[in-house]
Amino acid sequence: MKKINIAIDGPSGVGKSTIADIVAEKLNMRHLDTGAMYRCVAYKTLKDGVNIQDEKAMSDLMDSIDIHFDEDNHVYLDGEDVSKEIRMNNVSMQASKTSQLGIVRKKLVNLQQKVCANKGFIVDGRDICSVVLPDAEVKIFMSASSKARAQRRYDEYISKGIEADYETIYQDIVARDYQDTHREISPLVKTEDAIEIDTSDLTIDEVVSRVLDIVG
Repeated sequence: MKKINIAIDGPSGVGKSTIADIVAEKLNMRHLDTGAMYRCVAYKTLKDGVNIQDEKAMSDLMDSIDIHFDEDNHVYLDGEDVSKEIRMNNVSMQASKTSQLGIVRKKLVNLQQKVCANKGFIVDGRDICSVVLPDAEVKIFMSASSKARAQRRYDEYISKGIEADYETIYQDIVARDYQDTHREISPLVKTEDAIEIDTSDLTIDEVVSRVLDIVG
């Protein structure tokens, strides 16, 4: 199989990263989790108390931030493993705000495009098909009802021993969807050439199977 890039877009909590991880392993590709990159920026602003409306402060943050993944796709921010911390609900909501900032998107999109230039990557996010990898050989849009996504995230938190409230998660997902689809810069959209998979009533294995069928 020749080297290709696979672009996966979709809203928060739809399971993009989980599916991308499994498919990447099956196809011997690398998974680039762009959402984790934006969450790292968000987490750093919260941790360091940075005002995201302060352009100078955000510029300094983006100039100094270091994000990388290890072979097990653990996420490191400035040398610290933050894989668990960046998945918290407050970080998710903050990421929706920081990802609207031009200075953040410009640096991370540029980094993502450089990483994927040699092909062989599965990349998931909000604007991969439309902005980051418009020439990707395979484009997929994953969707699911907000209730299904809230239930999954609630179950995930409980299984990890994280205290959670379903209604709060549900309302946050609805709010995140609105922010992601209405932002000025690179809003979440389904491109005409992307194949949609509604995962609401599908198991992880069933979604993986659909993706592999699309890739061929």
